[in-house]
Amino acid sequence: MDDWLGRAAPDLEAIDRLARSTLAELPGPFAGPAQGILLRVEDFPTDEMIEELDVENPFELTGLYEGTPLTEKSVMDTVDRPDTIWLFRRPILDEWAERGDVTLGQLVAHVLIHELAHHFGWTDEQIAEVDRWWE
Repeated sequence: MDDWLGRAAPDLEAIDRLARSTLAELPGPFAGPAQGILLRVEDFPTDEMIEELDVENPFELTGLYEGTPLTEKSVMDTVDRPDTIWLFRRPILDEWAERGDVTLGQLVAHVLIHELAHHFGWTDEQIAEVDRWWE
């Protein structure tokens, strides 16, 4: 019997490391622009995020992109805050435990790529170049 006493769930730093590893492995055309995005890992979305997105259960939100997609940006835009990708540890861990068919690293990468897709304005084909989730 495996004794789970003394083991802890991956913390915020562990999720951050997995996400940064994914960023480091992005294909060339995406790697540079992705470095300009602020990456934040928190346990849960804020109450304001939940309210703004009309989410009933905070466990439903594993990630969030806040910013203006590159396809909509203009040099005339005033920037009041950096584009940010939020990853939410507890919902990610919950989905990971529920799924049971992917590694934590694969799930973190999938959530991050999905949020990057919002930033880059990617098509489904472009997402598939980076995230072969179904394989």
